[in-house]
Amino acid sequence: MPIIINLDVMLARRKMSLTELSERVGITMSNLSILKTGKAKAIRLETLEAICKVLDCQPGDILEFRGE
Repeated sequence: MPIIINLDVMLARRKMSLTELSERVGITMSNLSILKTGKAKAIRLETLEAICKVLDCQPGDILEFRGE
């Protein structure tokens, strides 16, 4: 898939665990894990917004397009 999810990179930069992000955003660990591993087929904009607020980042810091 040409869209790469860099959630793990942002979590490491912010020194935050997936558990803490889950609690602060209000998303289940399993859904965040699916997103983190790149297995998600879609992401709601409100979910992306909540993650960006908690991690103090831009959507482009989490989502990356790599053309084939």
